[in-house]
Amino acid sequence: MMNGTIALLAVLVALTILYVAAWIVMLVRSRRQQADASRCRPWPGPIELAIGLVTDFFDTLGIGNFATTTAAFKLFRLVPDERIPGTLNAGHTLPVVAEALIYVAILQVDMTTLVAMIGAAVAGAWLGAGIVARLPRRAIQIGMGCALLVAATLMLLTQFGVLARLTGETLSLSGLRFAVGVTANFVLGALMTLGIGLYAPCMILVSLLGMNPTAAFPIMMGSCAFLMPVGSLRFISLDKYSLRAALGLTIGGIPGVLLAAFLVKSLSLGAVRWLVVFVVVYAAVMMLRSAWTERAGGARVIEVGR
Repeated sequence: MMNGTIALLAVLVALTILYVAAWIVMLVRSRRQQADASRCRPWPGPIELAIGLVTDFFDTLGIGNFATTTAAFKLFRLVPDERIPGTLNAGHTLPVVAEALIYVAILQVDMTTLVAMIGAAVAGAWLGAGIVARLPRRAIQIGMGCALLVAATLMLLTQFGVLARLTGETLSLSGLRFAVGVTANFVLGALMTLGIGLYAPCMILVSLLGMNPTAAFPIMMGSCAFLMPVGSLRFISLDKYSLRAALGLTIGGIPGVLLAAFLVKSLSLGAVRWLVVFVVVYAAVMMLRSAWTERAGGARVIEVGR
């Protein structure tokens, strides 16, 4: 088990190095081709850094970072709606890798199950990122609005202890349950590129399959850590993300992960979850409202044209 874990983490480190190198190469190439003002000043400001720090701090403690980051982007109007999915994936990749490197090694799960579910999530992310990056703005707004409502619902289930009642003992899957788990994680990997965080759905999946809830942590953290570099590169290569905001999430997020993992021993998250649910629902409403407003505006333009 230990040798398998070390090999898995070594592959993750290698993948992360390749991701960072590819991002730098694509960035240099892109800046040579385009020299507009936004690209000449890519460095994040205090707001972007603070968002990365806070969202990844709470992500490490079990509250997902996608929904909270989307809410912050909408509140401060930092990123165009159609670029939010790519920015979430690119910006949170390295902080999530840091989480995986810290936690995967100390939590045990059957290696065959772990590798298969991680591989399925990566394949789903590769497919999903290619689709999402080419979607029109309104489709992304509607998709992310619905994704945020799903995230809020999962947070409420967590808050009311529903997920805690779904318990099992096994640390591995076989037969039909193995097939269901791998297939479902493929879907979750694809949906993550649209902004639906993988943590809570993966925990529900693992519990429904009869596994010990602790098995969810290496599966969900490992899945995200491996799929995010793969999915992010597709967004980056198509320039479907905000560089300034993504760098803010990365630079601010890594200290947030380290702070939560090594300095914060215990923290009551009950009140924080209620606040997060409220903020996420607000972001969902604003996202869907933007889609409705732009649709109404487009309809008026067509009517005038007639």
